[in-house]
Amino acid sequence: VALGQARHVSVRLPSGHIIHNVYIPAGGEIADRSINEKFGQKLDFIEEMAAMFEKSKQKKTILVGDFNIAPREDDVWDHKRLLNVVSHTPIEIEYLARLKHSGDWVDIIRKDITAGQLYSWWSYRARNWEVSDKGRRLDHIWATSDIAELAHSSKIVREARGWEKPSDHAPVFVTFDL
Repeated sequence: VALGQARHVSVRLPSGHIIHNVYIPAGGEIADRSINEKFGQKLDFIEEMAAMFEKSKQKKTILVGDFNIAPREDDVWDHKRLLNVVSHTPIEIEYLARLKHSGDWVDIIRKDITAGQLYSWWSYRARNWEVSDKGRRLDHIWATSDIAELAHSSKIVREARGWEKPSDHAPVFVTFDL
């Protein structure tokens, strides 16, 4: 996947389960493919992934990674203010929904944590990320519906964002009883 880019790796476990790890391109600053090539590449990457999963009809599969899209209103600090900001635009959410449908995916974190603001990323630009809490849930763990009920105990280790020299992403975990 990804037009020859190193944005996708997968492994088949001895049990037969498949894990895909992807990095969906961030998409630049402007949510318009006609003037921002990076945004077009992001949408094309998602489209290519969706086509791959539609064709393969994989089961017993987990999809993880930095999707660079916060799809739900409670996955961002302010839904209305971020509707035109890359990572939460309606077109990105639409493309991500198509990807989700293409593999019969279940968003495991939101299966476990059904309501409330939930973030895995906070900008380095924020002076005090914890106080301002202007986060987004960009990191996802999905599973095909045939194994979704084997997943539980989702968590985002928010405090890791406050460590010395942290990533702008916090670790995301799910337990699978495979």
